[in-house]
Amino acid sequence: MEMNISKDIRYVGVNDSTTDLFESQYIIPEGISYNSFVILDERVALMDTVDARFADEWLENVKRELAGRTPEYLVVSHVEPDHAGSIAVALKAFPTIKLVGNVKTFQFIEQFFALNLPESQRIIKTEGDKLELGAHTLSFILAPMVHWPEVMVSYELSEKVLFSADGFGKFGVPDDGEWDCEARRYYFNICGKYGVQVQSLLKKALALDIAKIAPLHGPVLTGDLSHYIKQYDTWSSYRPETEGVFIAYASIHGNTAVAANELAEKLKASGVKVAISDLSRDDIAECVEDAFRYDRIVLASPTYDAGIFSPMDDFLSHLKAKGYQNRKVAIIENGSWAPAAAKLMRSFMETLKNISFVEPVVSIKSALTAQSRAQLDELAKNLLK
Repeated sequence: MEMNISKDIRYVGVNDSTTDLFESQYIIPEGISYNSFVILDERVALMDTVDARFADEWLENVKRELAGRTPEYLVVSHVEPDHAGSIAVALKAFPTIKLVGNVKTFQFIEQFFALNLPESQRIIKTEGDKLELGAHTLSFILAPMVHWPEVMVSYELSEKVLFSADGFGKFGVPDDGEWDCEARRYYFNICGKYGVQVQSLLKKALALDIAKIAPLHGPVLTGDLSHYIKQYDTWSSYRPETEGVFIAYASIHGNTAVAANELAEKLKASGVKVAISDLSRDDIAECVEDAFRYDRIVLASPTYDAGIFSPMDDFLSHLKAKGYQNRKVAIIENGSWAPAAAKLMRSFMETLKNISFVEPVVSIKSALTAQSRAQLDELAKNLLK
């Protein structure tokens, strides 16, 4: 996939195929890109750096595009180390370069990298401020909590490019195919908690004439951008994207899994789109993604030590942390002598916004019986309504 935006806006980022866990928690089997660009004009601007482990490769890319020129500016959209980790390398290679950010940008740079820059090397921008490069002009938009408080996006006026920081990013390298799946998993796990802030940024972005979107991870988005914008509007509004049922189960000895899979088959037989995950084994980030994707969710868990079995308990904590809301919830519990999971799961979900429940609660005592299967049949019918 072509990552150069134009003859004047060149890609100098790198692909990371060595990291197994992004932010030490999200599986990235296809790797991830750290995107950086250089704008070549009367005055040259670098747009972000990359993870420090790839600083040498990045600097080689930068020098290739500069062809002997010296950059005047380094625009810092986001100080997270996978993007700002090579700032010190840039300062060493180009001692006269000036960093462009906002007040929090420089606070975080000092905290992370112990770089106390002189005032002469700091250019502090706020909402609506511009940076003139010649034929190109950057206009800055503050985007606090998308997904850190210092985040700042840039709009290049002449070529109508939105440098969107972590917004519109995805897991995987830019040329690994379809955008939606890994962009969805990325959004809900990285930015999901901050839907209100993403909505605010979208409103600002929609007032602009945007031809291309250049995020800090993933491909440069071109062509008809309405699909990407629509997805972000849906996701950040906490609206379901797909009509269907996500069944999330945790099972100790396999009996809860049997019930979850039987329910899945009943629903599929009625033509409903169904996704199902074993919380003990499947990627938790994928489970969070599917929970937000579908309009209905079934939680199936045994009782364990008088509480919720830990894989389910962990999953519910992830949902709450990411602002889960606006969904229909059904519950299956298993308990051999003192079942408590259903009551506890319901109490937990009641703390979230706009959650409604689909009855009945299916209560299993060790293994499915004719009675609990009848409850499962009734639940399937009600989930179809």
